Formats: sequence, C-alpha cells, structure tokens
Amino acid sequence: MAKRAFIALIFVSMLSIGMSAAEDETTKTIVDTAAADGNFSTLLAAMDVAGLTDDLNGEGPFTVFAPTNEDFDDLLANEEIDMNDIDALTKILTYHVAPGALVEAEIVNMTSIETLEGEKLTVEVTDEGVMVGGANLTETDILCSNGVIHVVDAVLMPPVETEGSAEEPVEETTSEAEADTTDDGAA
Repeated sequence: MAKRAFIALIFVSMLSIGMSAAEDETTKTIVDTAAADGNFSTLLAAMDVAGLTDDLNGEGPFTVFAPTNEDFDDLLANEEIDMNDIDALTKILTYHVAPGALVEAEIVNMTSIETLEGEKLTVEVTDEGVMVGGANLTETDILCSNGVIHVVDAVLMPPVETEGSAEEPVEETTSEAEADTTDDGAA
C-alpha cells in the first residue's frame, strides 16, 4: 500500500511539474517565445527594424508562420531581402502573420489564410504534411499568451504587384470607350 502511495505521489509530482512548464510557455508572448528558442533571432531583428515587435508583443491573438535563422540568412546573403528597406520588410513580415490563433487542426481544414499584409496564404495538405504559402510546417502549435507560432521551412514572399497588372484593366476600359466613341462618330 505504501508502494502505491509513493507511485501516486511521484505521478502527481510529475504532472504538476509538466503543467507548470506548460503554463510558463503559454504566459510568454510570441516575441518572448521566439527569443527563448534561439532559432528566430534574424526574424526578431527584422521585426525590430520594421517596428513590429511591440505589435507582436501585444494582446493579439496572432498566428505567426516563423522561418528560422537559416531561411532568413540565405535570403539576406543573396540580397533577396534588404533589411534597410522598411516598407518591403514590413510587407514580408506581415505576410507571415494572420489574425487570430489558428492551430494546426484548424489550418488543415482551410484553403487559404488571410494575412495582416492583406494577401492570402494558400493551404495545401499532402501526404508529406501541411504547406502554407508554399512552405512546409515543420513544427506546429507553439502556444503563446497572445497566439500561436508555426515554424515554416522558408521565408514567405508576398506576391509582387507589377505595373502592367494594375494598369491593364484601365487600358482595356479606355480602349472599349474609345471604340464606342469611334463607332458613334461613324454612325
């Protein structure tokens, strides 16, 4: 009987230690959690440069698709990201953040996720796992006090708007209007 009581005491102690660790994790903000991990220092530096740190330390909730240092550093080395271009950096970083706390169980039932940047990330579920915006989710459901972090294996780049794509509809409308004016004048 004493042996059972001793085993029960050990079990309860282990549960309370585990619950305390879980509570500690969920009391940290997204920024605090990412900083404690150590694999996101480039992301955090970029957020600081773009002035987004206070926002992601705020109430939220937010869902962050977080690329690791390695992913960011590759793009920085190839000059695909300029840490001095605040507007472009902000666009890229807000493309990694969605409003609300979306856990993996919710994401797998979605086809797209609206980002704070304004564009949508596509969601694809395959036999190999879940892809968001073309990047694989490598670690999911890191719960924080103000949202959730999902680790992705690439920096998500928002769609680039080209000059021609924005002007084409205007030109077509103008061409149709000019055609109507020409037809009216001939009649």
